[in-house]
Amino acid sequence: MKKLIFLSLLILSLKVSAQSDVYFTSEITPESLVNIFKALGVEPKGNVAVKISTGESSRSNHLSPELIKDLVQSVDGTLVECNTAYWGNRNNTASHLRAIEERGYNAIANVDIMDSEGEITIPVSDTKWLDNDIVGSHISNYDFMINLAHFKGHAMGGFGGVLKNASIGVASSRGKSYIHSAGNKTSGSGAYQDSFLESMAAAAQAVHNYFKQEGKDIVYINVMNNMSVDCDCDGNPHAPELKDMGILASTDPVALDRACLDLVFSHESVTGDNATPLINRIESLHGTHTVEYAEEIGLGTQSYNLINLDESGENGIEGVERNITTNVYNVYDINGVKVLDKGKSLAGLEKGVYIVNGKKQIIN
Repeated sequence: MKKLIFLSLLILSLKVSAQSDVYFTSEITPESLVNIFKALGVEPKGNVAVKISTGESSRSNHLSPELIKDLVQSVDGTLVECNTAYWGNRNNTASHLRAIEERGYNAIANVDIMDSEGEITIPVSDTKWLDNDIVGSHISNYDFMINLAHFKGHAMGGFGGVLKNASIGVASSRGKSYIHSAGNKTSGSGAYQDSFLESMAAAAQAVHNYFKQEGKDIVYINVMNNMSVDCDCDGNPHAPELKDMGILASTDPVALDRACLDLVFSHESVTGDNATPLINRIESLHGTHTVEYAEEIGLGTQSYNLINLDESGENGIEGVERNITTNVYNVYDINGVKVLDKGKSLAGLEKGVYIVNGKKQIIN
């Protein structure tokens, strides 16, 4: 019995200590986007899909073709999207292609609306809400995916990053509705929000697992610029109040979105550089639950090693050693009650288990 207990504790300690590498650069340029992709050390293979959001209007804060051009062309990638589930200028293939031309994306690469010829289902590991994930049928044409997301707020999910880009973004029009309705298995506003967030996590895991088959692969990049409280699916978004932070990348989507959340939540706001509206948007919709549940179902970990490429070797790729740390602490007790807001120190907390900047920590 003691041996079994010891082994259980050993396994638990290994899970707690396991971290995923997340790369960071404060520079938001075409060159830095290429460099951070190279830092991941994952060689693209076969037909490469670069999943972006093409934006609802010219006023949306979607990633510009000028920013992403060098990366897309360096991997001979195809820009991929799926049609939306709501009424707008991207809810059918013809209008979506017109919007893409207006944004200038087809001038830098071939563009594929993945559900233009229908949809397929791929299996989900977590069947709490979804029976499967309904995605654009053209997903089967690709061997490698770069999930290239714009990190920002969202009116329904609280925030949008690589998890949303993999789930809602890769889903067909009907698949998007299926995720939003949590597989039509729940009703009532109280139960709805978490079931929707958990459905996004399950769908993101389905896409991740699809590209983790033999001969395929997937990597993740978040660009933290123009961080409005509104998503790129909003054609008339609020102006961003938070200054650009940089680009982050990882092979672990959970660690990546968590790192971006931590940068926002630990930011010291000043006039003209205010994280509060975005934090309020995320908290009001329980947005962090998406990453929490994604970790719970085994998609990735919220524990990460944040590697600063700005202070590494030539071209920001060799000799990476130094980690970025934050000096502001947002702390919750295990009941979800906030006990410290933008604190300068953890001194003064009673002994116990807390959630510190999104990660579990024991205060002795």
